[in-house]
Amino acid sequence: MIIWGFRSSVQRLASLQLVCPGCRVTCATTLNKGVTKFTLFFIPLFPTRTRYALTCTWCGTTSPITKEKAEQLQARPQQGLQS
Repeated sequence: MIIWGFRSSVQRLASLQLVCPGCRVTCATTLNKGVTKFTLFFIPLFPTRTRYALTCTWCGTTSPITKEKAEQLQARPQQGLQS
């Protein structure tokens, strides 16, 4: 018998000050990375899907974004600290 499946996990990459597309308020927004991995006998082997999203801490609206946009947003606070 072979036991296989999928396991999902979410990792918070950054906290940013952005305008929420849902409530139109400038507030803290979290940049999240969600990864789904294929598992065999409950051991995660390799990722099958990776998604990025922004979540508003005020209203809870979650909006998906591309990997490129996530990388730009993640680099943004670092650039502010270096100047």
